[in-house]
Amino acid sequence: MPTNEEIKFTEEELESIKSFQQRYLDIQMKFGQSEIFRARLENQMTELEGLFDSSREDLANTQKEEREFIDGINKKYGDGVLDPQTGVFTPSSTPDNN
Repeated sequence: MPTNEEIKFTEEELESIKSFQQRYLDIQMKFGQSEIFRARLENQMTELEGLFDSSREDLANTQKEEREFIDGINKKYGDGVLDPQTGVFTPSSTPDNN
């Protein structure tokens, strides 16, 4: 039964209370560290997405330029095969002289 008398906690009980307080402080610090890590990670993801978008645009532009180059070469020389090692172009067919 409760009484109006003061009760002094034991050292063991006080240590338990201090331990809980410290654990809560540690948990708060972990939450803070996690949030900082998350913010940094989000910044890195934003940078990565920018790099990815830029690379995708570079790829599309390079493919377009390549197509335009090949179209120009085909108009100039016709269909054939190029040996990139020697630079020799071999036409795939000869025009008819009928």
